[in-house]
Order: sequence, then C-alpha cells, then structure tokens
Amino acid sequence: MLAERASATTRASLRAMSMAQIDKHRPLATQFARFGVVGTVGFLVDNAFVYSAHFGFGVGLILAGILSFFVAGTSNWFLNRMWTFRGASKGRIHYEWMRYLATNSAGFILNRGIYIALIATSVDCRLHPVLALAAGAIGGLGVNFAMSRRIVFR
Repeated sequence: MLAERASATTRASLRAMSMAQIDKHRPLATQFARFGVVGTVGFLVDNAFVYSAHFGFGVGLILAGILSFFVAGTSNWFLNRMWTFRGASKGRIHYEWMRYLATNSAGFILNRGIYIALIATSVDCRLHPVLALAAGAIGGLGVNFAMSRRIVFR
C-alpha cells in the first residue's frame, strides 16, 4: 500500500515536471511548426519554379534548382517575417531580406548539395526532381531554422 502511494506520488511529480517542460518549450515548438509550414509553402514554390523552368523553358535542372532558391527563399522570408517571427523584425526590410538569404546559405549549401548529388546520380530524381527537392529541403530545415531564429529575426 505504501509502495502504491509512493508510486502514485512519483507519477504525479513526473507528470508535473513533464508539463512544466512542455510549457517551457511551447513557444519554440510553435515557432518551429510555423517555420515548417512556411517551409512547405516554399517547397511548393521551389517545385513550381524548377518544373516550370526545366520542363517549360528547357533550363537545366541544376541551374533551375539554384535559381529557385532565390524565388522560394524570398517567399519563405516574407511568410516567416509576417507569421513565424512576427514582431521580431528590426531594421530596413531589404537588409533583412539579404541577411535572410545570406544566413540561410549554410542551409542552402546543404539543401542544394543534396539536390545536386541526387540529380547527378539518380535517374529517378532526374525524371522526378521533386524527390531531390524534398530530400534537400529536409536536409536544410534545422540549419535554416536556427540561423533565421538567431540571426535574422532576433
């Protein structure tokens, strides 16, 4: 009986500690979820640009993938500015945009490095660039979130 009471007390304490941790990290988790939603929109913009440039205008897949970074990056910067990091923007808007693209270049290198490697080595990715684009987007997500949060929208 004493063990049951101790066990119940321990469970209640652990539950309270867990809830405190969840409450502590809720703003960060919400921000990361929003960043992910914006990233999904950016992924759609990225895809639309790559497919249009390559299949519609004959631009090579690698060049289309590099150019689409600026289009999707601009879309993501604007949506993150207005929603994910609302109120955190300071300074001139064009400097913030350039800072966003510059600081996300580490994620870009990782993202487009994965994309280019897959385009260069996989017939499936050349036929369906969305596969390489998705792998690259997932690869750069964490780096881009950290850089956006700590440098661009502080």
